[in-house]
Formats: sequence, C-alpha cells, structure tokens
Amino acid sequence: MRIPRIYHPFPIQHLGLQTLSDDAANHIGKVLRMQPDQSIILFDGSNAEFPAIIREINKKQLIVEVQERVEKSIESPLNLHLGQVISRGDKMEFTIQKSVELGVNTITPLLSERCGVKLDPKRFEKKLQQWQKIAIAACEQCGRNIVPVIRPVMELEAWCAEPSEALKLNLHPRASYSINTLPEPVDKVRLLIGPEGGLSEQEIAMTEQYHFAETLLGPRVLRTETAALTAITALQVRFGDLG
Repeated sequence: MRIPRIYHPFPIQHLGLQTLSDDAANHIGKVLRMQPDQSIILFDGSNAEFPAIIREINKKQLIVEVQERVEKSIESPLNLHLGQVISRGDKMEFTIQKSVELGVNTITPLLSERCGVKLDPKRFEKKLQQWQKIAIAACEQCGRNIVPVIRPVMELEAWCAEPSEALKLNLHPRASYSINTLPEPVDKVRLLIGPEGGLSEQEIAMTEQYHFAETLLGPRVLRTETAALTAITALQVRFGDLG
C-alpha cells in the first residue's frame, strides 16, 4: 500500500516530534482515517521528503515523529510559467491540477477581453486559495516536493509586460512554426493560453509587442484546457523530462 504524502506548510527544521497543521491533521484523521503508529511522508517545499510515524491523533491536534530528511527532487530541468486566462466551471481547476502533475513551476490566472469569468476581488481571493490547495493536492499525488506558486489574478497585458528572460510562447492555430521547430537549448518558458473564445486581434498584436512568439500545436483547434496540457506536454518532451 502506498504511504500517504502530506504537505507541511512550515519548514521542518529538526527531526523528532512535530505538530501538524489543522488542514493536514484533518486530512489524515478524518479523510484517510489513519491511526497511531502508521507511516506517512511529509514534504515542506524544500525539495526533500520526511518519513514520519503518527504518534497521537485527537480532535485538537495530530503529532508525528519525523524519522529522517531525504533529499529527493523530481523537478523538470525546464522552468515553465503558465499564464492561463481563467476558464469557466471546473476547467480552471482541471488545468491547474494536471499542469502541476506535468511539472509547471508557476501559474498566473489571467483576465482578458473574452474571459468568461467575472468575479469581485473577494471571490477571486477565495478562488486563489482554492487553486493553491489543488496545486498542493496534485503535489501530494504525483510526488513533487516543491509546490508551484499560484500567483494573484492579473490583467493579460500586465502579465505579458513583465520582464523575463524566458522564451515567450503564444499558441495560435495560424502560426507558421510548431514546438518541434523551436530553437535549443531552452530552459525557461512563459506559455500563454487564451480563453475559450481565443484572444482578440488587438490582444494578439499586443503579445507580439512584448515578444511573444506564435507557435502551433497541430491542425486542430483545441479547447483551452486541452491546449494548455498538450503544449506543456510537448514542451516537456522537447526540453524537459518526458519522453
């Protein structure tokens, strides 16, 4: 049976007894229904794992005994920053979950002219917390020990204008070149994925001003969530650790 992996949001600086966060304690005690003397693996974002034994569970807290620190990295050599225009329903959650599994390092939710999601700042803040939890859960599942950052929501042009040394890519069905024709080597990519209705002509022109190169995935027009995951996979095959 696979040993559960649990994210600990505070640095684990010593071995021995540790009190887990409320979220972790709730997940272990109420969801997984684990008992004292069972094993778990903690990770704190430091690119290491901490095998531990549950020592005490009650309604107020959960105490574990950390056995050792094991340095373990499964991070891709390709640093990927996904700029994803927010999609409706659970599509955004699906994109975040799967892109984390595929190795994305940073995700910035974006607002564009044709973005179908309109929320006030407070509701966006709640969404942001929800998306970060989804990223953490994806790391717990896939074995990553560094949790990708879900950045605050930004306007499309503000994100495009950010200084970056990364290769900037914008998917476009009429582009002349594909990911397979991109120059090598590439170790940093900022990938822009538009909304379900696509970017407007003005927005496409704007991305060109900020040196985003149009690239092609294939002859078919893909849904926004399909485009994101297909592009990430293609980039990881070409420059990362898939394939």
